[in-house]
Amino acid sequence: MPLSRSLSMTSLSGVLPAWEEEELPVEDLLLFEVAWEVTNKVGGIYTVLQTKAKITVDEWGENYYMMGPYYEHNFKTQVEACEPPNPAVRKAMDALIHNGCQGSPFVILFDVGSAAWNLDRWKGDLWETCQIGLPDNDREANDSLILGSLVAWFFKELIDQLGDKPNVIGHFHEWQAGAGLILSRCRKIPMATVFTTHATLLGRYLCAGNTDFYNNLGKFNVDKEAGERHIYHRCCLERAAVHCAHVFTTVSQITAVEASHMLHRKPDVVTPNGLNVKKFSAMHEFQNLHSTSKACIQEFIRGHFYGHLDFNLDKTLFFFIAGRYEFTNKGADIFLESLSRLNYLLRVHKNDMTVVVFFIMPAKTNNFNVESLKGQAVRKQLWDTAHTVKEKFGNRLYDALLKGQMPDMNSILDRDDFTIMKRAIYATQRHTLPPVTTHNMIDDATDPILSNVRRIGLFNSRNDRVKIIFHPEFLSSTSPLLPMDYEDFVRGCNLGVFPSYYEPWGYTPGECTVMGIPSVTTNLSGFGCFMEEHVSDPAAYGVYIVDRRFRSAEESCNQLTQFMFSFCQQSLRQRIIQRNRTERLSDLLDWRYLGRFYVHARHLALNRAFPDKFKMDPMAPLKTEGFRYPRPYSVPASPSASVHSTPHHSDVEDDDDDDDDDDYEPYDEDEEAERDRLNIKAPFVLGDVQEGK
Repeated sequence: MPLSRSLSMTSLSGVLPAWEEEELPVEDLLLFEVAWEVTNKVGGIYTVLQTKAKITVDEWGENYYMMGPYYEHNFKTQVEACEPPNPAVRKAMDALIHNGCQGSPFVILFDVGSAAWNLDRWKGDLWETCQIGLPDNDREANDSLILGSLVAWFFKELIDQLGDKPNVIGHFHEWQAGAGLILSRCRKIPMATVFTTHATLLGRYLCAGNTDFYNNLGKFNVDKEAGERHIYHRCCLERAAVHCAHVFTTVSQITAVEASHMLHRKPDVVTPNGLNVKKFSAMHEFQNLHSTSKACIQEFIRGHFYGHLDFNLDKTLFFFIAGRYEFTNKGADIFLESLSRLNYLLRVHKNDMTVVVFFIMPAKTNNFNVESLKGQAVRKQLWDTAHTVKEKFGNRLYDALLKGQMPDMNSILDRDDFTIMKRAIYATQRHTLPPVTTHNMIDDATDPILSNVRRIGLFNSRNDRVKIIFHPEFLSSTSPLLPMDYEDFVRGCNLGVFPSYYEPWGYTPGECTVMGIPSVTTNLSGFGCFMEEHVSDPAAYGVYIVDRRFRSAEESCNQLTQFMFSFCQQSLRQRIIQRNRTERLSDLLDWRYLGRFYVHARHLALNRAFPDKFKMDPMAPLKTEGFRYPRPYSVPASPSASVHSTPHHSDVEDDDDDDDDDDYEPYDEDEEAERDRLNIKAPFVLGDVQEGK
């Protein structure tokens, strides 16, 4: 059966290669994806599976299943229970139903708690099978073994029911699902297996400990380092799963290099993470969404900075960083240092632009702090007062005009109106600086972000051109403080800054890109490496890549500062043009394009598991060519101009000044997009993972 997936795209239309070599007889196959984060939002793998589900279902239909742990709340809110349509799957589930297997036909969830009585026996099986022992005090590892044992049991029952046909593909994600792969292979269950690591266990631990990781990849004694961090048994599970799998994949080239050292196996395929990209029928639609969301953020700013709102919101840029609170891994350390230097540059150059920076990272808090809530209450009270006075003013003005009289502006507002306004103005007076954090932090004195804010002295004072707001919980539209969902918040910002030191992929800059928001990433993130390979001039498209691999921390910090300062010098027109270009890159991150790498990985796994049934040249390179976007034709070739990413650089805000239009070189978004599409090249092949690349 041919793939039902549509591969046509907007700017990539007509340049995708034929797919005859990659087609699989999916009607004769069953595909299972196993992960701890199926319906269980813990980290980025949940987003990978959730966003990829649609394109996988389009391709596989009822022959695609997900498998993970059962949690009652997740099951009730995300899964619709019904009978499996496949009789073999139904019988396999019946064989396990009393041991905790629950779910729908397409999401099979295993109740780890109800099967925990088997833990000691399964620990013994694991030890006898591959000499991996698990300590009693590591609940996560023990739960992963229970899940893996149930998964392997399920596959044994399923394949007993199926016989020789159809064949089964099991795709396992991360070490928590690794036990299922190990046991399935050791029990010689006839199935094709794929294992994907999204980040190596030891790599994450080493980077969190401020280790010079990438310059010493070949020097680490991985067993010794894992033992010192009490994760040796977890690393053994991860490494065993990697070497047991027919096909091993990572999510980026930078993680592929890391895996070759940490796990001692080079990946067979790199499978980058994608998103479901929604393309608007008209280019201006996503620009309108940006303006709407930005207005909501401005309302929050009016309340948060009441009494100190002496900067122009129309000349205020919103930067943000978001994600897990890993201070060093996520690059919050050099971001704060760069903000201190940016504040100095803006003050020295007497730049009238103000930058408000949001840190959206969950941390331990008691609740919202009183000053933050008071600010929003004061803002609302001022809004209500203004509308009350405006209504009275309008009625009196209307009456005067009806009588044919020129209104006396001194009498239209009476003494009560002035009293109300004076009280409102008095309410805006505050004797403290606007708070840096919106919540009461439990570990205020030792919190890394707040400690560094104290060190650099950015306390939101009047003369600071950079203001900081630390929001230590994820955003929600039901919040009484900042009632916005994350997606809407991102759309309203001007720049996402993610100068990560350890970032195997990087969904946050990817999400910015598909929303048309410029972002900063690094060449140590999978996303940054991916963009360097696919885009001739990433900065021209609004993706600024900080070099953290071949430069010192000081040099990287200066480079990040210069990126942000140059961004602050752009005019409104230049930022609009850049957002248009950024949004054009979203096609590269669409699962309709990136899903091809999963297709190749499955085909390769089937070939290695069943070479007689699925023919494939194992030495042939990956037949999925990537694309390379050219520099936008309207951007001059000089590096300085490409940083500004606009046909003509100007320090003047010009959105409403039609007289200045003649000062700019002509720019037409549709014309530029079409010319760039025709210049797209496909010179490189994603397949060979070269050490040090």
